[in-house]
Amino acid sequence: MSSTPNNELMANGLWHNNPAIVQLLGLCPLLAVSATVTNALGLGIATTLVLVGSNLIVSLIREWVPNEVRIPIFVMIIAALVTCVQLLMNAYTYGLFLSLGIFIPLIVTNCIIIGRAESFASKNAPMPAVIDGLWMGLGMTSVLVVLGAGREILGNGTLFDGADRLLGDWASVLRIEVFSTENNFLLAMLPPGAFIGVGFLIALKNIIDKKQAERTQSAEKKPEIERVRITSAN
Repeated sequence: MSSTPNNELMANGLWHNNPAIVQLLGLCPLLAVSATVTNALGLGIATTLVLVGSNLIVSLIREWVPNEVRIPIFVMIIAALVTCVQLLMNAYTYGLFLSLGIFIPLIVTNCIIIGRAESFASKNAPMPAVIDGLWMGLGMTSVLVVLGAGREILGNGTLFDGADRLLGDWASVLRIEVFSTENNFLLAMLPPGAFIGVGFLIALKNIIDKKQAERTQSAEKKPEIERVRITSAN
């Protein structure tokens, strides 16, 4: 298959074919983990690393994998990469590792990763496969972070709370208290609140796409030239 231009891969991953708000894949961790920006960013980075690694390996071995057993092999590759990421998080970001819990090993079953391995990496050269994995992962991460920011602000009145669990002790200064509250907004912190938030993000994207389409149509529409026929008088 011919390589896809980098700009197209970027646009697909971040916007046109975003895995979270267009393909609606990986909703389980999206709804459960995005209660804070720190958790959302941590899971997004982990997912992106696995996506890039699995796409690269699948692309490299695509010509030697029998078609009948390709899915089990892809799952084994993804599981090995997730184990590496899990061990690294356990060693260097233990607090975040405990916070994310079961959703780190569940990356193995994330439909985004197996879907990109099957639909793109297994049919393209390594470099486009890596770029596709990177932008798809960043697209997922961007939705996680935006959703996590909204839920954290509404629920706790803070932003980047617990950033030291991901970035180290120095990151504790990144915590921002947007407003002080004695009672947390429980709905924003629970999965139903995340579900509502995803709905708003999808609606916002559809509105932007509609406005962009209307603007494009207006630019492409050429004004009609009225022809006037002039006849000479005898």
